[in-house]
Amino acid sequence: MEKTAKIFIAGHNGLVGSALTSLLKKKGFNNLILVSKKELDLTRQNEVDNFFSEKKPDYVFLCAAKVGNIRDNFNYPADFILENLLIQTNVIFASYKYGVKKLMFFGTSCMYPKFAKQPMKESYLLTDLIEKTNEPYAIAKIAGWKLCESFNRQYNTKFITVIPANLYGPNDRLDDSGHVVPSLFLKFYNAIKTNTPPVIWGTGKAKREFFYVDDCADACLFLMDNYEENFPVNVGTSVCISIKELSGLIARIVGYKGKIIFDKTKPDGAPIRLLDSTKIRKMGWKPSTSLETGLNRVWEWMQKKINF
Repeated sequence: MEKTAKIFIAGHNGLVGSALTSLLKKKGFNNLILVSKKELDLTRQNEVDNFFSEKKPDYVFLCAAKVGNIRDNFNYPADFILENLLIQTNVIFASYKYGVKKLMFFGTSCMYPKFAKQPMKESYLLTDLIEKTNEPYAIAKIAGWKLCESFNRQYNTKFITVIPANLYGPNDRLDDSGHVVPSLFLKFYNAIKTNTPPVIWGTGKAKREFFYVDDCADACLFLMDNYEENFPVNVGTSVCISIKELSGLIARIVGYKGKIIFDKTKPDGAPIRLLDSTKIRKMGWKPSTSLETGLNRVWEWMQKKINF
């Protein structure tokens, strides 16, 4: 990407978008297009069309999405599939219509089959049934990837899809609908405040790969310059940890020493999600932030937010 290029970061206030915005500014990209949800509702086609017609971005990072934890995915399936389909369709179509040079769409590891062989290679996509608890979200993301691929095949666009591992880092949501890492930090923080043991969904046996968001942003800039295939590309650490182990690690960072309760009546989700990131490693990119280092950075950020 040229340093003077007009770059639209859809969802720049979110976890991934804020990390990308910071990195682009740090690297000298000075023509970023940043608008809030109040200024531009990506679910409304006419607003998106008018925006692209006026701004005419050269590059697009489609980070905007409706996201949430396993509970929200389970309780609000219609919201998750509808909002994500609308956002993706509107932005991808407008990018084609107004001549965007390259677009990056963000997929999710939920797109993979529930019992996929581990670690999950990109070729395993669409080979079996996906996990039920977040099926609507996953289906929407699969549709986004296929929409990018279809425009590339029919109109020779350059729309690529990246599948990051479970992301965490500063600027994540600090509420009951947040991702795993900030949610666990809040549970242990509240446990200390109330002297009540935290209750965590599931058995704690499910294993996940956690990927620091600044490393993800770095990988995305690398791929924007070096990747043009139709098939998605995995990006992660290649390291897996159980929710129980992660809970213990976060409890130690926060300073909680009490009992941890796992609610086995609640779903675990897929038993394990570990991405095979061989493709991007062979291209010359690798992460630089260990899980413990990243978690400590998150806690430093959170303490300022919650006045701990």
